[in-house]
Amino acid sequence: MTLPLTRFEGLAYRAHHPGWAFDPESGEGAKLHGGRFNRPGIACLYTSLRLETAWLEAQQGFAFKAQPMTLCSYRIDCEGILDLTTDEGLAAAPISRAGLACAWEMQAADRKPVPTWELADRLIEAGCAGIIVPSFAVRAGERDINMILWHWTRDRPHMVCVVDDDNRLPKDRSSWR
Repeated sequence: MTLPLTRFEGLAYRAHHPGWAFDPESGEGAKLHGGRFNRPGIACLYTSLRLETAWLEAQQGFAFKAQPMTLCSYRIDCEGILDLTTDEGLAAAPISRAGLACAWEMQAADRKPVPTWELADRLIEAGCAGIIVPSFAVRAGERDINMILWHWTRDRPHMVCVVDDDNRLPKDRSSWR
């Protein structure tokens, strides 16, 4: 599989459960529960390219009944990214926009194949570090874009570092007893 992989360098955002504030780069929550682009057992870091999108993703349809969240920004310099917001990226994957938008939770609950999990398996096997995709959160618009990472470290070529210049994030889980 030949993929038109690119490098992403910039900021991304994530609003996540405060219980993970001690380890915002881990991807362990996604590994435990699975997500649209990772089956349970596969670590994955879900980020958004706009702050507003991170909020939409975290609230998942309950924007007027907001639950506590830890909002973080990340410095990212990552190679091996496939942009699935483009026709070229979709054709190379291959997957359709409808396939990306599949009802993955229902399919997983019904023990049916999940197209986005199968896509992730193929892309990970091909050496893809992550993807850029539209947001499928309720009320998401054209500007709401996510970046999902399967391979990341604190160093290049897959660098992801949470921005915490003032050391405000807790260092361990003891903050959440």
